[in-house]
Amino acid sequence: MMETAEKAWPSTRMCPSHCCPLWLLLLVTVTLMPMVHPYGFRNCIEDVKAPLYFRCIQRFLQSPALAVSDLPPHAIALNLSYNKMRCLQPSAFAHLTQLHTLDLTYNLLETLSPGAFNGLGVLVVLDLSHNKLTTLAEGVFNSLGNLSSLQVQHNPLSTVSPSALLPLVNLRRLSLRGGRLNGLGAVAVAVQGLAQLELLDLCENNLTTLGPGPPLPASLLTLQLCNNSLRELAGGSPEMLWHVKILDLSYNSISQAEVFTQLHLRNISLLHLIGNPLDVFHLLDISDIQPRSLDFSGLVLGAQGLDKVCLRLQGPQALRRLQLQRNGLKVLHCNALQLCPVLRELDLSWNRLQHVGCAGRLLGKKQREKLEVLTVEHNLLKKLPSCLGAQVLPRLYNVSFRFNRILTVGPQAFAYAPALQVLWLNINSLVWLDRQALWRLHNLTELRLDNNLLTDLYHNSFIDLHRLRTLNLRNNRVSVLFSGVFQGLAELQTLDLGGNNLRHLTAQSLQGLPKLRRLYLDRNRLLEVSSTVFAPVQATLGVLDLRANNLQYISQWLRKPPPFRNLSSLYDLKLQAQQPYGLKMLPHYFFQGLVRLQQLSLSQNMLRSIPPDVFEDLGQLRSLALADSSNGLHDLPDGIFRNLGNLRFLDLENAGLHSLTLEVFGNLSRLQVLHLARNELKTFNDSVASRLSSLRYLDLRKCPLSCTCDNMWLQGWLNNSRVQVVYPYNYTCGSQHNAYIHSFDTHVCFLDLGLYLFAGTAPAVLLLLVVPVVYHRAYWRLKYHWYLLRCWVNQRWRREEKCYLYDSFVSYNSADESWVLQKLVPELEHGAFRLCLHHRDFQPGRSIIDNIVDAVYNSRKTVCVVSRSYLRSEWCSLEVQLASYRLLDERRDILVLVLLEDVGDAELSAYHRMRRVLLRRTYLRWPLDPAAQPLFWARLKRALRWGEGGEEEEEEGLGGGTGRPREGDKQM
Repeated sequence: MMETAEKAWPSTRMCPSHCCPLWLLLLVTVTLMPMVHPYGFRNCIEDVKAPLYFRCIQRFLQSPALAVSDLPPHAIALNLSYNKMRCLQPSAFAHLTQLHTLDLTYNLLETLSPGAFNGLGVLVVLDLSHNKLTTLAEGVFNSLGNLSSLQVQHNPLSTVSPSALLPLVNLRRLSLRGGRLNGLGAVAVAVQGLAQLELLDLCENNLTTLGPGPPLPASLLTLQLCNNSLRELAGGSPEMLWHVKILDLSYNSISQAEVFTQLHLRNISLLHLIGNPLDVFHLLDISDIQPRSLDFSGLVLGAQGLDKVCLRLQGPQALRRLQLQRNGLKVLHCNALQLCPVLRELDLSWNRLQHVGCAGRLLGKKQREKLEVLTVEHNLLKKLPSCLGAQVLPRLYNVSFRFNRILTVGPQAFAYAPALQVLWLNINSLVWLDRQALWRLHNLTELRLDNNLLTDLYHNSFIDLHRLRTLNLRNNRVSVLFSGVFQGLAELQTLDLGGNNLRHLTAQSLQGLPKLRRLYLDRNRLLEVSSTVFAPVQATLGVLDLRANNLQYISQWLRKPPPFRNLSSLYDLKLQAQQPYGLKMLPHYFFQGLVRLQQLSLSQNMLRSIPPDVFEDLGQLRSLALADSSNGLHDLPDGIFRNLGNLRFLDLENAGLHSLTLEVFGNLSRLQVLHLARNELKTFNDSVASRLSSLRYLDLRKCPLSCTCDNMWLQGWLNNSRVQVVYPYNYTCGSQHNAYIHSFDTHVCFLDLGLYLFAGTAPAVLLLLVVPVVYHRAYWRLKYHWYLLRCWVNQRWRREEKCYLYDSFVSYNSADESWVLQKLVPELEHGAFRLCLHHRDFQPGRSIIDNIVDAVYNSRKTVCVVSRSYLRSEWCSLEVQLASYRLLDERRDILVLVLLEDVGDAELSAYHRMRRVLLRRTYLRWPLDPAAQPLFWARLKRALRWGEGGEEEEEEGLGGGTGRPREGDKQM
């Protein structure tokens, strides 16, 4: 047979004969358990950055008990918003005695039982907004003596029990906005005992009257009654609003100024009346309200109304702020505000102004010297003209023209404000910014040009802004940064170019920014970044935002130097969500040089290949995000985090991970927060858990964890306390939605473990002891009887068969295949002999042994081509043995031996089985002399044609070739 068909016998491994007792196994299990101890809450999550602050949001809870039952009693804040609770039972939070803040917004609360907040003696903030409460009953707020803020906004609240709020002796802020209350009097009765109340919000109710009712608490400073149905202010006593400083009556239906004569308003410092059809000047004539206490915004001023307002505001003291919002102003002529007192702040927002010009023209001389803040937002301004030579406002430092329709800004448009520090031109339609528009603004520190239509930034546009620290150009249409565009910005620290159309950056793009610390280039169309781009800012840049660009790398090797290698001060780098489908691979040493980087975000990329050396230089990294890469990553390469010993936060949510290994996570000894939700993990490796000694927060939600004995340790790990596991009681057993990791039956993992170990190991040990002895002592005897049995079986099946398929089966080694195929086969098959050859006639797919047995029994003779290679072949030896068994069984000589080589006694002695065959059987030698070879073929053919073995034994003197005869040999 062929050498390639030979098979080595399997080696035998010895197993220990003893078994571990149950207690020893348990001891080993406990010893190998991780040193960190997790804890979790059924429906809440503790804030990682704010310990004892708990969020139980959107858990579909119908009772607070489902959330608070497993919370620690020393919890400080609790958020139960966006659930389905309808009722609070008495003492629902009794064991949370240290709670300071309780948020119950966006539930379905209809009833608050008396004593619902028992035990919350230190509660400071309670928010019940956006529920379905219709009444505040007596006894509801018992025990809340320390409450400072109560929010009951946007409830269909129609009644408040007179004594419901009495326990709130320290209440300072009360909001009942968005209810269905009809009168202030009932509320005044409920709050009259609140000696600390400072703010009362009753906006958006159905109030039609102020009384009847007692005076409001003397501590009340702010009363908000906006968006009600007040037509008159009757019913309230004159002293009702005696102590109120800020009164908001905006958006009611008050049309008669006489209704204010019934109230004492002299102490009011600010009165809002916007949205009322009221003659404001008549009001000032008949009431005791001070003109400077009235907010003129939104009031109908009529013809010459602005002059009348200014005359009313006259006084010896400067006016802090004049607010003229929503007055329908369309045009402001020169000196329009010269009759007004000296102002510090002027707000003309929410009007219809189309032109303001240079602000100095609106004011008188004294006003120009004092004005500091100018706000003209939400108007219809279309352009800002040149103001070269205009009146100067020496103290004006803040100007805002946001939310207009400004298309162009002329040269030196702000020359009237040489002291300007803050300029907001954002959210306009700006398409042209003159190169000299910002000249002489040497004191400007903040410039906002975001959300406009700018396409080009020109050289020297910012040349005079020597003190500018923040420049915002976000969401424009800038596609090219020309050389020198930022020249002169020596103090700039923040540059925001996000949301533009930048495709390429050159080495000159960032020149002139020696102190830049924060650079935002997100949501552009950058195709690549290089180290030369960041060369001008490499010493100072700390934050670099490259989110949502078009960065792509098609090879793991960079032809150019790593793009960030010189940014030695960078501590925050954002590369997530590259378009259109995200980064697919990271080149080797991509982050080389970022030795101080602390935060790196690579989320929302389809990373398919991450080399293990990519984070090699990030020894100071504290936060790494690789979330939402499920269509790319599968398992992280070994050693990828080996240098991240300072990592605290790792986000691998939806990254497609299948396993956690020590080779990946073994070095993260300082990791505190680990997000693994929505991965393909079936277990959380216990050896990995033991190495994460600093872990405090673990998220395994929506992972197909399995309920097997391999996860038995995980069940115990989840029920301890140190690491917070997010919602540990919700982890189901893979696809079994009714079985949970924290409670699956683990008894099967311990049932009679010692007995099972003994029963399984003892027979195995005995068998392994017996098998080698039997193998050594009786291998060939057993093998002989086995094949004798098979021969007997085969003979029984073939007992009636008289004809053979082949004249001879040729047994040879692959090393002699050329002689067999080139000489033996042509000579015999041309002589009408039918030969069986293994490579041609063996049936594919059958066992080798079965093919050999069939070949021997389906052939009249078996020709063995003997050589040194043949003697060393186990399979050839087997074929000889099978032929011998047939010889013994049938009593017929069917074996013909052909010696290709002269094998001496010394060599033959090592193959005792073949030696015995050669000593007992006749054989033919292959002559090397060509003249003797025809005789050899004649003798071989005659041996194959011979009938019975007895006749063949009588032939003599037929040996072919020379050689020393051996004892007992018979040559043909």
